Amino acid sequence: MARDEHHGRAGRTRRPAHDRAGGTVRRRLRREVPSTVGLLADERDFAAMRRYRSFTFDDHAAYLRQLDGLLRSLASQGVHTTVALFDPEEFAEYCAHTGLDPDSPASRSRFTARIPVDGAAVAYAGQPHDSLVPLLLDTAVRRATWEYTTTVLADLGECAECGQDIGRAAFDRASHLLLRLLETAGPGTHHLVCSVPAADEQLLAVLHTERAGDTPARLDSSEGAEFVSVLAAGIALESPGGVVLRTTGPDTPDRLHGWRLRRDRLVPLTAGEVFSAYCTDADTGEPLSPEPGVEYCAGFDLGPDDTGTHH
Repeated sequence: MARDEHHGRAGRTRRPAHDRAGGTVRRRLRREVPSTVGLLADERDFAAMRRYRSFTFDDHAAYLRQLDGLLRSLASQGVHTTVALFDPEEFAEYCAHTGLDPDSPASRSRFTARIPVDGAAVAYAGQPHDSLVPLLLDTAVRRATWEYTTTVLADLGECAECGQDIGRAAFDRASHLLLRLLETAGPGTHHLVCSVPAADEQLLAVLHTERAGDTPARLDSSEGAEFVSVLAAGIALESPGGVVLRTTGPDTPDRLHGWRLRRDRLVPLTAGEVFSAYCTDADTGEPLSPEPGVEYCAGFDLGPDDTGTHH
């Protein structure tokens, strides 16, 4: 029996060789094209999007399960994927500004593609959505804190007495204090938290570092810049902030140290003050049980103070 050139013995359609080659090339090209996936983090944001008829999802939990499947599928194809925090209010503002129809998947796609430029986004590395959501929210808070502190420092202008840029002087001073903290802390894994009250909110910055022997501490540059900017804002605004250091080492209890920010200096807290800060409920004032395996220690002296702010 004669066989059609596009069919096999069982009568199944066979694609021409050039089609199969083209499909292979397209799959290879697909791996070269990154993807950005927008994520609606909570029920409130999800409900806000349901006012658009083209947004056809009706259950947030099912939406998150399907999103997990999509991310795993993209990863299995070798596609680098970024997950971005989708904010419905910012999306509506974007559409109003650009003249796009918000009730359109194409508009949502265009908005999602631009989120990593100035919004919260993280690289997908196999995390389920219940890990991605807090990671994205933390990234959003860190970004907002960074933008706020840099704006505050930039707007302070020059000192009327000495003519120095107040924000720059505060940033330099904060950088010096952080270096002294890390040098004096010694070897170990260090977790630092800087807290500074601002006009509208409490500014927080977290920094993780590791130091082995006499080598310099290793730290993430973006975390370091965020930590310094928050400390600098406290210095420039003369806010009553503070810094806490937790040091972890092998076969030793964790050690907690604390300092009070007083103008441009970190004044060591006593061991009792550190204990009280950690073992008191901030909302109710009620005492809390000490954390097992933790030593509450006084803040250590940062050595000779040979720098200062503009005034």
